[in-house]
Amino acid sequence: MSLTTKTLRHGRRIAAGSLIAVTALTLSACQSGGKDSALHSSAAAAAVAPHGKAANAPSADRAPSAAQVPSAAQARTSAMTASDRCTADTLSVSLGRTDIGAGNIHIPLVFPNKGKTACSLRGFPGVSLTLKEGTPVGKPATRSGAAGDAVRLRPGQSAHAVLHTVNDGVSDTPCWSTAQLVRVYPPGSKEAMTAGTDGLRVCGGEFDVTSVKPGATD
Repeated sequence: MSLTTKTLRHGRRIAAGSLIAVTALTLSACQSGGKDSALHSSAAAAAVAPHGKAANAPSADRAPSAAQVPSAAQARTSAMTASDRCTADTLSVSLGRTDIGAGNIHIPLVFPNKGKTACSLRGFPGVSLTLKEGTPVGKPATRSGAAGDAVRLRPGQSAHAVLHTVNDGVSDTPCWSTAQLVRVYPPGSKEAMTAGTDGLRVCGGEFDVTSVKPGATD
């Protein structure tokens, strides 16, 4: 074998060895890069997870927070559906005994449940005054105080709200004409009821009504 042939074969072995070495280094770099990418991905996920939805999503067995638990008042309100509400068809209305003191006049507005089933009232009735033929007297009553809790009425039980005005002379604002009827919308109802007023007269421009409360009077 000639010297030239030996030299060529030696060169080919060196080239092949170099190619294998380069390939091995490339694979190693790719694998190392893949591990680094996986590590970077894991780190990014760990950094994002505390703020992401998955980190904050409640588990199936986690107890609800206090803010998620409805209050007793909310439960009572949500329990009073439209079908459970007392209406003009199941109620009657009348004025109770007038209470006069310190220049103020308070008159209970009584709502007996005349129906055969229990029902509930919550909030303020709509109240206005009229003459017998229906002519309005003054303005509708404004609301006084908070809405309060629902009042559950069994058949025969009553709830009441309180009308308020002031005596003549307490204010320079003139009194209205004497009303003959009071027109009342029970809380949440679109149907009105009427009752005689026994000469109710609003003075001082003050005419308001409270929310309904249990019983015929306080």
